[in-house]
Amino acid sequence: MWSAAERQAYANDLDEPRSLLAVHDSANQSTADRDPAQWMPPAARATCRYISDWGTVKTRWGLSTDPAEHAAIQRIAATCENP
Repeated sequence: MWSAAERQAYANDLDEPRSLLAVHDSANQSTADRDPAQWMPPAARATCRYISDWGTVKTRWGLSTDPAEHAAIQRIAATCENP
């Protein structure tokens, strides 16, 4: 369990440009805290960047993945130019 300070640091991580991405409100709401096993950006051209950014943030913050999320990341990354 993270402390309030850790949650705040995560939510406002400005040191890693891939942590925060400006998107339309409707796109942000559509994710509804879902991981790549449950949601991907509607624009196909954004898929590889999204997976790369997702992995970067997970690694940076030492976050785990569940089996479905891990499988989705591997499946999607395998379709990218530089998996």
